[in-house]
Order: sequence, then structure tokens, then C-alpha cells
Amino acid sequence: MNYARVLLGGLVAGLLLNVGEWLLNGVVLARQMKEFLAKCGLTPPAGSALIIIIVMTFVLGIVIVYVYAAIRPRFGPGVKTAVIAALIAWFCVYLYNNVIGAALGFVPMNMLVIILVWGFVEYSIAAIAGAWVYTEA
Repeated sequence: MNYARVLLGGLVAGLLLNVGEWLLNGVVLARQMKEFLAKCGLTPPAGSALIIIIVMTFVLGIVIVYVYAAIRPRFGPGVKTAVIAALIAWFCVYLYNNVIGAALGFVPMNMLVIILVWGFVEYSIAAIAGAWVYTEA
């Protein structure tokens, strides 16, 4: 495994994930997020919380490309394998957390489908871009 390329591809994927999350939460669902946070007595993340979110999203990008590199020998290089890596991450992060969050009332049901579909597309694009950067040693 080429760890330098995992890191580089992961940073590319993480950048795309961060942009995607900003677009989803700060543009597409901005009004709904503002209303939901106010209803829960919360404020939008800022300062150190925002830094942690951004850094962890870059780490997630690295993990996705690592998974791609790990499963590449079994599934072969390319888009299909990148989407499989994205699907694994999407299930573990998006589907699992948001369905449970919706069941507990933390994720508004009217936003759930948008969030899940957006996340799958976002993760797939990020994984494909990260996989494109990745090459074997």
C-alpha cells in the first residue's frame, strides 16, 4: 500500500467532503438547520468545534481512500471500487447515524432523505477523486 498516496488522495477526498458538507448544511438545508438548532436551543458550530469537524472530515477522507486501497486488490482499481469504499463509509457515518438520529428526533424526518441521498453522492464523488489520486507503490 502506498501510504503517501493514501494521505494525498485522502486529503483530496476530505476537501471534497468538507465542501459538500458546507454546501449541504450551509446552503441547501441552511434554513432548516437554523430552525432545528434554534428549536433544540443550540447554536451553529463555531471556533474549536468547527475546527474539529473540519479536521475529522479530512481524517474521514483519508480513511475512505485507505479502505479503497485495502479493497483494491480484491475488486480492482477504478470507480466501482471507489464507490464500494464510499458505500462502506456512507453506511457507517451517514446511514447509521442519521437513521438513528431521526428515530430519536435529532434529525428531522423531512430532511432525512435529502441528507442520505446527498451523503451518498458526496461520499462517492470524494472517494472517486481520492481513488484517482491513489496509485500503488
